[in-house]
Amino acid sequence: MRFQIIAAFALTASVQIFAQKISDIDSVQIQSKFFSTTYKNASQNISIITKEDIKNSPAASIDEILQQIPGMDIRRRGANGVQSDVGFRGSSFEQVLLLINGIRMNDSQTGHNSLNIPVDLDDVERIEIVKGPAARRFGQNAYAGVINIITKTQIGKKVKISANGGDYKTFGFGLNANIGNEKFSNTFQANSNTSEGYRYNTDFEIRNIFYQNQLKINNGSLRMQAGFSEKKFGANGFYSSPAAADQYEELQASIVSVAHQQSFGKFKINSNAYWRRGQDLYLFNRSKPEIYRNMHIGNNVGGEINSSYDSKLGTTGLGVELRKEFLASNNLGQRERFVTQVFLEHHFSFFDDKVDVTPGASWANYSTNGNFFYPGIDIGYKFLNNNKIYGNVSKVHRVPTFTELYYTSKTEQGNPNLIPESAVYAEAGYQFQNKIFLGKAGVFYRSSTNAIDFVKNSLQDPIWFAQNVGDTEIKGFEAEIAHQASSWLRYTLGYTYLDNKFKDLKNLNSRYVLDNLKHQFVAKLTTTFLTNFSNEIVYRYNERINLGSYHLLDEKISFNKKDFSLYALINNVTNTDYTENFGVPMPKRWFHVGFSYNINIK
Repeated sequence: MRFQIIAAFALTASVQIFAQKISDIDSVQIQSKFFSTTYKNASQNISIITKEDIKNSPAASIDEILQQIPGMDIRRRGANGVQSDVGFRGSSFEQVLLLINGIRMNDSQTGHNSLNIPVDLDDVERIEIVKGPAARRFGQNAYAGVINIITKTQIGKKVKISANGGDYKTFGFGLNANIGNEKFSNTFQANSNTSEGYRYNTDFEIRNIFYQNQLKINNGSLRMQAGFSEKKFGANGFYSSPAAADQYEELQASIVSVAHQQSFGKFKINSNAYWRRGQDLYLFNRSKPEIYRNMHIGNNVGGEINSSYDSKLGTTGLGVELRKEFLASNNLGQRERFVTQVFLEHHFSFFDDKVDVTPGASWANYSTNGNFFYPGIDIGYKFLNNNKIYGNVSKVHRVPTFTELYYTSKTEQGNPNLIPESAVYAEAGYQFQNKIFLGKAGVFYRSSTNAIDFVKNSLQDPIWFAQNVGDTEIKGFEAEIAHQASSWLRYTLGYTYLDNKFKDLKNLNSRYVLDNLKHQFVAKLTTTFLTNFSNEIVYRYNERINLGSYHLLDEKISFNKKDFSLYALINNVTNTDYTENFGVPMPKRWFHVGFSYNINIK
């Protein structure tokens, strides 16, 4: 399919909603630090992946379902969520913030580890995606976008067991148990996935354990979550160079947090305290660890208090966050920094809520880098019932990770003299929504200064050096539609175009900044038939600046009846040769089958 045909399909416009009626999405509350608002009333570019979307999707992991959102650039190494970098609209993987139930999961060592989370795709209630910077609400890493993975406790007593298998001796098992009532509810989840791999040294073992509870109190709740994830995998060509076929990595990530939310009339308060630990073991040769070995252990400990007050002038929000980041590494040394952040926002609405304006700002102090100020404003205008236009403008900064500052190997060299990168971002868009149709289109612009990247003078040089490479400019257009054509048929189309340029690269070769998708098209067709059957087909066209273009087709057919579910899915139906990271071939056609069964306990 030629690009001109792809663009013609996409020029109508919207947000990703696949398995529910269009009107159902209005009830979803988008929660920031201070305010909650329905999806339809949000004056930002937001996508929501619901539980039904996940159930029908031919995705086997969280990174795979994120690839179905236009504007998101997921660069996988291997399959089933083994190792992936996540970006938004030309951003690097360091410029995206990832949350679980609002708790920060980013790793101060490197953004390569952001998707190391103790939650399996089957356990997710929904995923909220904010496209565009949100640093004034969330601080560091919310440079280009935010992903908030939501899990939820259920009322009642129920146990769900699941299993799956597929090509390359791939097997998975899962357990999900819920127990509780309206007052106190608990959920426990455990998952395991293993495979011999689709080529030499791409075997993996992935295990997740997650517990969550909620205690309802007067006009509020107390919540606790704790989780542990472990990944062990062969990393054939993942890092260093494609010739490094015997690399190996073991990753661990754990999170413990407690949160409180309560209303006192017009005054609301929510707070949390958390600890996130990450461990990263890397071997250049898994059978000869003495050749080269890295071990990194990082700990982030923090807490925040956020409050809001409703008055005749609108809603005012004020919050404070404190965080300490520690790292112990045989390569990066002993590193730590303390972060203090203050957040302030105010929401106005005028003319019977047809116009909403939300200015805000945050201030951050890094013990190693000084002070930063992140201002921004969102504006929306609703007209003719189902129409809305919106606009945003904001400024963001990002402090370098410890890897960018201090890492040393035969192929990479950090730079302790790096300074933070910053950007000004603006977006304007239009949205139409009724009960069966949702359309959205927008343009966006980001101008970055002191951009951070790893570069070479020539591709023949053996070492990538971390540098502030100068100024970049990204201009883009995005359009999506979602249409419930009938009770048994729905489809979505989405297209993103990016023009990413260095203002002055000085003949250097960029490793990450210019490795973005230029054209991206996503189409989904979901059908239901014979009462209990559903089928979903996902087509994706990606054209990357440095790696060319490719077409991918995935399909999943499902049978669901009461408490029993059975599915078969095929990834890469057309057996396409492609890569999402230089030198790492992705799997060819991959067949999976699986089932789940709910046991209701009286």
